[in-house]
Amino acid sequence: MTPLLQSINVTKRFGGLVAVNDFSFEFAPQTINCIIGPNGAGKTTFFNCIVGFYTAEEGDIIFDGTSLIGLSPDKIASLGMSRTYQNIRLFSNMTALENILVGEHNHIESSVFDAILRTPKYKAQEKEALEYASYLLNFVGLSGMGDALARNLPYGAQRRLEIARALGNKPKLLLLDEPTAGMNPQETAEITVFIKRLRDELGMTVLLIEHDMRVVMEISEQISVMDYGSKIAEGTAEEIQNNPKVIEAYLGRGAASGLELAA
Repeated sequence: MTPLLQSINVTKRFGGLVAVNDFSFEFAPQTINCIIGPNGAGKTTFFNCIVGFYTAEEGDIIFDGTSLIGLSPDKIASLGMSRTYQNIRLFSNMTALENILVGEHNHIESSVFDAILRTPKYKAQEKEALEYASYLLNFVGLSGMGDALARNLPYGAQRRLEIARALGNKPKLLLLDEPTAGMNPQETAEITVFIKRLRDELGMTVLLIEHDMRVVMEISEQISVMDYGSKIAEGTAEEIQNNPKVIEAYLGRGAASGLELAA
């Protein structure tokens, strides 16, 4: 199957610091893939190269047949890619429904003229956008919370809302940066099931950064491991769980042979 996303020898530098070093990987559509590694390994920097916040000095990133190098974040989003952040970045003074509507802006074709005059085209697109936003609220488990201000939602609900806003772009690829960060065990279990639903019910392709090894091992079809900006391992959950290089990166040299990362 043709890869949906390919990273080919990507390198990103900040002065003399090489944050991402000759990093290559690829994965197929409708799969769940994970990038893991110790803090400071370069994972979020690589995410930022994918979505256009940073431009790689070397290599190429190809999404659905299109090179992303040099494209702006909004252009990349319009190709069918959305992301969330490690730290929640909702519009706190807007309602849950309004936050999702913001995520749909790439699919709104009405002009300012249409909006001012409330033309039939504008009214039709407004109705469609509201219906889709309501559908996403229900899909992420926030039914009935559309009028609540984002800042008043519980932490777990805010995480779900951020994903719903990203889904408003109708992406082919969803990038999740530590989606379970700050969650309690029950919330973590719920978001794990939810990520599987994104693939199974929406046909979504998911790439995530995650530190909770139980989540990683349960949902990932392919795992890439970064350390000091370089890929040190790649494979299935079972292969990564018992890889000596991965164990050393997390636990240090001299870690017991065969020690597993997650029970």
